[in-house]
Amino acid sequence: MSFAESFRSHRVLFFLLLPLFVLMYYNIVPSMVEQWYNDPNYSHGFIVPIIAAYFLYERREELMKTESAPSAFGILLLIFGLLQLCAGYLAFELYTMRSSLIVLLAGMILYFFGMKVFRIMLLPVLYLFFMVPLPYIVYDSIAFPLKQLVAKYSVDALQLMGVIIIREGNILILPETTLEVADACSGIRSLVSLLALAAAFALITQKGTIKRVIIIVAAIPIAILTNGVRVMGTGILAQYWGAKAAEGFFHEFAGLAVFAVALLLMAGLGALLNRGGK
Repeated sequence: MSFAESFRSHRVLFFLLLPLFVLMYYNIVPSMVEQWYNDPNYSHGFIVPIIAAYFLYERREELMKTESAPSAFGILLLIFGLLQLCAGYLAFELYTMRSSLIVLLAGMILYFFGMKVFRIMLLPVLYLFFMVPLPYIVYDSIAFPLKQLVAKYSVDALQLMGVIIIREGNILILPETTLEVADACSGIRSLVSLLALAAAFALITQKGTIKRVIIIVAAIPIAILTNGVRVMGTGILAQYWGAKAAEGFFHEFAGLAVFAVALLLMAGLGALLNRGGK
């Protein structure tokens, strides 16, 4: 039986399971979407399901013809996803609860359609993890060292340019003002979004696994480098034109400009890898 035939035979059951999923996640998914809207670190969450749907659409012809043979191993994934959801509820840990939805989705695919279909749909399903905001403890453990790194090398570069500046942790002290390298300037905001986009870009534009890995890994130094330039620009403005020139419109515009530059660098790297062949 093909996937298309198997899906049609189970469509009534899927329709009956839908209210159960709505009941289980009626508070969890809306709160995640609200975080996408209110937290700039995770605004890319809106496009992640669209990109995952595109990956699935690309595989539609192969998927429809693939033989479907239900697998009992899917029960293990379903049990794990349910335990994960329960553990998240008991600990009130949002990441655990939210990501359990993806695990349950994977378990249903494996149980109803088997391993061959599961392999084809694995990439779109795994990509959905990019839409789940990281736990704050993980976020802070990444953001803090990034702030220190960006602050250190930005100050070193500014001092080489003749800017009078010293650093205490992530605080930059100039003669007329004091600046803080906050989370937004550390690169963590760009890094989270850029990794999601880099993965999609690599999978769409590159054929070899090594080239894809290069682009995804390159998103990390690109995010750090571009945000370091942002901090340096802020320091130069504060030195010669005062603190007000470095705040407000410039600060917001610089954030958008830095992300645009990061996307251009990633696109340039992709073009270079394509041009280089093997």
